[in-house]
Amino acid sequence: MAGQQRQFNPGVSLAGAVDLEALKHQVTAEPGQAGGAPAAGGYVIDTTENTFQAMVQTSATFPILLLLWLPTDDRLFPMAKALGDAVNAMNGQLQLSRIDVASFPAVAQAFGIQGAPALFALINGRPMPLLQGVPSDQEMQQIVDEVLPKIVQVAQQAGVTGTAPYSGDPDAEQTPLPEQTVPPEHEQAHRLAMEGDYAGAAAAYDKVLEADPNDALAARERAKALLLARSADADVREVRAAAADHPEDVDAQMAVADIDMIGGQIQDAFDRLLDYLAAGHRDQMETVRVRLLEYFAIPDPSDERLKRARRRLATLLY
Repeated sequence: MAGQQRQFNPGVSLAGAVDLEALKHQVTAEPGQAGGAPAAGGYVIDTTENTFQAMVQTSATFPILLLLWLPTDDRLFPMAKALGDAVNAMNGQLQLSRIDVASFPAVAQAFGIQGAPALFALINGRPMPLLQGVPSDQEMQQIVDEVLPKIVQVAQQAGVTGTAPYSGDPDAEQTPLPEQTVPPEHEQAHRLAMEGDYAGAAAAYDKVLEADPNDALAARERAKALLLARSADADVREVRAAAADHPEDVDAQMAVADIDMIGGQIQDAFDRLLDYLAAGHRDQMETVRVRLLEYFAIPDPSDERLKRARRRLATLLY
């Protein structure tokens, strides 16, 4: 990275994996056509300013390869396609998160980049700059063969060993999603969440639900805000160690379940708490039930994991 750019002091380094100096190329061409941009899917996601903080938090569960790019520049398509194919072939060891720096310039400013594309590794919320500019075919192969496995290795050494969630077939025909708008009654809660005041957002969503208890969107966003308010800044290694050392402690088990939910490991979160109840901790039934109902508001109602968990909870309750 250029000398005037922000220094991250990540604590761990990928230096030595490849000759990173040889990868610095500046993109000066005008953007091309958007058609043909490789689609997200599998272990590839598109991140916005609204979902950026949540994405950073998931890097405490599994490592993330962060691509800051211009999806309207067809010169970047081969790079994005190669990275996506490589990450998907790693079966969840790594997630590729792509951010459109033209649409979300605040993210580019936060990373101090001078142009697109730029590539970072993100582990435990710490970004490690890998390259800025378009790599040659040979350099791209070095990234795929050497740098990506190195990221996983460094993550494992840091205690980040989770598996990224799978989000569908990237080669399937993509149906554009309708643009999401924030209902007027949600605006205050939404603003607080975007500002990182998750406790305040949860309280604001409580007021929305008082007016309309059937507002499923408010219930989901409230659950997400409560989750992040509790555990957004948790040290994953400490939380998991505490749960392992104190298997009977309901708070320790729920703390790990929170981390799993933030990381997209929904099945793991459900199973941990349901297994805890099944192990005979009936004195904690109500505490765990309330936490599970909060979790149940987050996935899509058609999610099979949710259906199974609801059935199992009902069996344990009665």
